[in-house]
Amino acid sequence: MDPHLLRTFVTVARCGSFSEAARELGYTQSAVSQHIAALESELGAPILDRRPVAPTSLGARLLEHAGPLLLRLDAARADMARLTSAPVSRVTVGVSPLALSPDFTRRLTEVCQASPTLEITVRALSSQAIPAEVAKGTVDLGVVDGMAAPNDPLNLPDIAPLTTAPVSERPIAVVLPTMHPLAGRASLCLSDLIDARWIDAPEIAVPLVQLRTVTESDGYRAFLRYEGTDVQGLIALVGAGYGLVLLPHTAVNRFPDVTAVPIREPRLVHRIELLHSRILDGCAKQLALALAADGESLTEDRFDSLHATE
Repeated sequence: MDPHLLRTFVTVARCGSFSEAARELGYTQSAVSQHIAALESELGAPILDRRPVAPTSLGARLLEHAGPLLLRLDAARADMARLTSAPVSRVTVGVSPLALSPDFTRRLTEVCQASPTLEITVRALSSQAIPAEVAKGTVDLGVVDGMAAPNDPLNLPDIAPLTTAPVSERPIAVVLPTMHPLAGRASLCLSDLIDARWIDAPEIAVPLVQLRTVTESDGYRAFLRYEGTDVQGLIALVGAGYGLVLLPHTAVNRFPDVTAVPIREPRLVHRIELLHSRILDGCAKQLALALAADGESLTEDRFDSLHATE
């Protein structure tokens, strides 16, 4: 199956328009129509309804395969480029909002001071988006965060041969308005909050679907859904009484209208990990060495030995 035809199909399905897909891909509308017709001829059935433009049942199933296949191809191209390209003095780091911790910024500052010619670009992305961007080579390193059991790795999608290394683990807490009846507690069990009003903010806070999985419960229902990566805006909604969220304890210290109460049971932490291609050298490797160990010295030999077992 021709990946160029697949990419055209994915773009048309996402745009819901042949003409819009043609503009995005730089093709003529006629060429886009020919690509879709060629795929439908190969499969022997329609993959798109025309009015309105939307995947058929067969097309919906094809989309499930096409996305991962195209991402794998992009990842392969990125790896080949890393192997054949000359070293550069620029590194792009994709960072999820809550991974922009004081530890991260301190280590980044130390690298910049030690290597003044190194050009570093920090790109804010959601934790869900970073693995794909690292695989495609649009960012050199990813710094992602999420909830996990102590010393357990994050559950990241298996989309390409990528390597992870721990950066830090910090206590996780439920964020409540200061006037909430439970705000004065020293700690809480998640089961105490099963019927509370929650804000589902999957791009920043712990997704509620993950809470339901961890606790094997159908509770933790969203009163409000927050789509975005503005931590301050999310915490303002908590302070205004719209619902609760789970965040690292350190993310809440400077906000006066909310309080963070540690979670006692189950045992959970906010974990930050470094994510990168297995092909890593030059400036990107230098920066990875600085970011990977949580306050401990990590030599280049030790870094290589850790990643040789991947």
